[in-house]
Amino acid sequence: MSLAGLGRAARETVSGLPREFWWLWTSTLVNRLGAFVATFMALYLTLDRGYSASYAGLVASLHGLGGVVSSLGAGVMADRLGRRPTLLVAQSSTAVSVALLGFMRDPVAIAAVAFVVGMASNASRPAVQAMMADIVRPEDRLRAFSLNYWAINLGFAVSSMAAGLIAEYSYLAGFLIEAGMTMICAVVVFMKLPESKPAPLPDGAEDDVRLGTVLRDGRFMSVVGLSFLVALVFQQGSVGLPVAMGRAGFTPADYGLAIAVNGVLIVALQIPVTRFIEHRDPRLLLVASSLLAGYGFGLTAFAGSVGVFALTVCVWTLAEIVNAPTQTGLVVRLSPVRGRGRYQGMYTMSWSVAALVAPLMSGLVIDRFGAQWLWALCAVVGTAAAAGYGALMRRVPARETAAGTRAETAGAEVGAA
Repeated sequence: MSLAGLGRAARETVSGLPREFWWLWTSTLVNRLGAFVATFMALYLTLDRGYSASYAGLVASLHGLGGVVSSLGAGVMADRLGRRPTLLVAQSSTAVSVALLGFMRDPVAIAAVAFVVGMASNASRPAVQAMMADIVRPEDRLRAFSLNYWAINLGFAVSSMAAGLIAEYSYLAGFLIEAGMTMICAVVVFMKLPESKPAPLPDGAEDDVRLGTVLRDGRFMSVVGLSFLVALVFQQGSVGLPVAMGRAGFTPADYGLAIAVNGVLIVALQIPVTRFIEHRDPRLLLVASSLLAGYGFGLTAFAGSVGVFALTVCVWTLAEIVNAPTQTGLVVRLSPVRGRGRYQGMYTMSWSVAALVAPLMSGLVIDRFGAQWLWALCAVVGTAAAAGYGALMRRVPARETAAGTRAETAGAEVGAA
């Protein structure tokens, strides 16, 4: 495709989305541009503070556990109090707790505040996704979720490079810069984003969507289970792959070079791939992306050089580019309008739990059986997820009806008014 064609495709991808979406998108980008702490936390604890690797792992686990705990609570809060107050509380709390973490010296205090940071930082996700579903037309949601995912990865790529430079100067500066940029996100939300929560039911009727409603929704909980399987596979890029490469004699720089391909490809390909998949059958996309993820990691068993490792990263990165917006869109389609926060919270929790389980799983498998078995297991899990999506999506319409689309859009407009 020519440069003019690429430019036209990019313009078509970003056109037609409401102004509120772009403020939300900007908030996401700024937030990820300042995400320094997650990048250098292990180095900060082991090199700067002198703690053991085991303690650093414990702190990372507590941070992840905080995300698991807050997922459902934040989803309920987004439905009851609204998306905007949930984002304000979550981002303000993140800013304060991250700044506080930079001044902690006692190991117990560090662990406790890291848990709070995990809770606060993860609490914004259900509200962001619910608000995005509220303000974007159903037919534009795949593009919106893709662009948001692109912003997340662009911001993280830049912040990862900046984190090393900032850490050489001052770890505390990294904590304070992240806190400041997160507070900017809170201000953007307060100043520019109206509440998008659907209007109350008439005559004071009670909203019948509860957490129990979500848990009893068998079709949706099947999606949550399948997303957990896919997340387990994708997590191996940051937990299983560096350990396996290290045991094979590769250096941290080698791993950094291989994994950098992930961020570069997402930033380069997310928009053109979105154009390609926008009107494709979501069932086919979810099945194909699950298989690509599983067998992309499975091919790692045959990697013997940095170049081949990078090629395997290319395969599962393509799966990630396709899977992330498609799966998020499916969650929205299966969520009742007045229960989007709770449904998004449950979906977010599946990824948070996977982030806790994946390090334990990869460590156990590599220690007892070797890395080859881990990659074989990834292929099996990816195949199982693909089969699950294939069976599940037979009961989900490939496209929303025009009447349903109009009714939902009207409901969102009423709630935003």
